[in-house]
Amino acid sequence: MGSHPFVTEYLRLGLAFDRLESGFVDAYTGDPALRREIDNAAAPVPADLVRRAVDLRAALPDAGLSPQRTEFLDAHLVAMECSARKFAGEEIGFVDEVRAYFDVDITPGDPDDYREAHRQMDEVLGGDGPLAERVAAYRRGDEIPPERLPECVEAFSSALRERVRARYPLPDHEHVTYEVVGDKPWSGFNYYLGNYRSTVAINSDLKQHMAHLPALIAHESYPGHHTEHCRKEAGLVAAGEDEQTLFLVNTPQCLMAEGLADLALQSIVGPGWGVWAQEIYADLGLRFDGERAERFSAASAKLLSVRQDAALLLHDKHRSHDEVAQFLQRWSLATPERARQSLRFLSSPLWRAYISTYVEGYRLLGGWLDGAVDAQDRIERFGRLLDEPLTPGAIRRLLDDGATAGIRQ
Repeated sequence: MGSHPFVTEYLRLGLAFDRLESGFVDAYTGDPALRREIDNAAAPVPADLVRRAVDLRAALPDAGLSPQRTEFLDAHLVAMECSARKFAGEEIGFVDEVRAYFDVDITPGDPDDYREAHRQMDEVLGGDGPLAERVAAYRRGDEIPPERLPECVEAFSSALRERVRARYPLPDHEHVTYEVVGDKPWSGFNYYLGNYRSTVAINSDLKQHMAHLPALIAHESYPGHHTEHCRKEAGLVAAGEDEQTLFLVNTPQCLMAEGLADLALQSIVGPGWGVWAQEIYADLGLRFDGERAERFSAASAKLLSVRQDAALLLHDKHRSHDEVAQFLQRWSLATPERARQSLRFLSSPLWRAYISTYVEGYRLLGGWLDGAVDAQDRIERFGRLLDEPLTPGAIRRLLDDGATAGIRQ
């Protein structure tokens, strides 16, 4: 069964962006002949990509696709048009750029939330002296010895995989290969290769922490990115929805995927993940205070919006790098080095808006999951995120429907 002609043109358009910026195509598992055709063609002109995105979007209502597929493709063509305009040199305001890419409106966070987070972190850590110094000391004490990292990764991957396969079945031959790499701007990265296989790279330059590793493995693999790719390949792609073979940066797909992945650990293990992790570390001969780590994590989650605020300061308010670095150090309690690393990511023309996928994705998807009537409903909602081509707009409608249902009862 070949692709729908409209979808083939959509794939051609999306693949062309990788010729403008390598890495723009995060994953492609479709017809390799189509990718070769794009790779061997003349490099695209950004203005032509703008026109093609506009024309495709105009033709979409008459393409004869289901309402859900139509909504998905429409939101992604809006994002691709914005990316093409940026590549063509057009000036687009930061808030408008985020809206076009990710289908969300962003506003600054509330410093009172950050003060409350600091108060709770102070309570968890105890002791005297500046909070930032105590946080840094706590994080140093939580570092995984580098030589122990591979076995810790394998232990959590196995434990999480077992849980995921029991709840959200996966093909028997699905597999994740882990690599420890250096000199990267991220902590971990999933490269989905198709045919239910991923390579997950973990950055050795950044100290990996015992409190963070379970969430990292859940985010990248089980039940995060790898699981989502596998479930969509086995379901949507197998059913002929070939638009799901393409995963582009700066699209609503990213917000949905990062929100899902950041909610992965609490969705598959839930409250008590700290003690669960403590037992796994104990089997490896490592001491870890899981209950304290879980409390500290819950407190620091209230700092979620700080990095998006930093992006707004940098790109919307046009503040200096020094000022934004100070803002990050003050509110996220980052070291000067970590603040500068965050700034490198926030300053990248390709990645400058991406921080919103984590902030708004976690908030939007977390709000919908938290609206579940019971544990089984929450399991089923997370399953829908894994399996369906939902968009931020679709989740907002589900939230509105839930609110209306609550009023009617």
